[in-house]
Amino acid sequence: MINLTVGAAPLRPICAIIFAAAVALLPSLVAGEEAQPLSPSAQRGLVFVRTHCAQCHSIDKLSPSPLKVAPPFRTLHERYPVENLQESLAEGIITGHPSMPQFRLDPGQVADVITYLKTLER
Repeated sequence: MINLTVGAAPLRPICAIIFAAAVALLPSLVAGEEAQPLSPSAQRGLVFVRTHCAQCHSIDKLSPSPLKVAPPFRTLHERYPVENLQESLAEGIITGHPSMPQFRLDPGQVADVITYLKTLER
């Protein structure tokens, strides 16, 4: 039997189950959609952007970018198709500001990052 309390009052068993389910689903409800598992390629892309990009860019569907001038990755597809980034990622992204490091990804990494970026379009 689940014994949860809100404040000092214990919840009835069925209420406790509903409450526990709502708490478990809260992140996907806030995002406005059911959480979808990432493909292996998208998962690898997420690991790459989390490691190399998240210190400046928002890499998810909700949070602001830590560096205000860095566009959130979820908005990139609003500017141009993310597939158009393939060449830039492979040859090295160069920007007009010195704080962004230059990246040159191998073809597999490019595909993984593009696959991840496409998950943010949904």
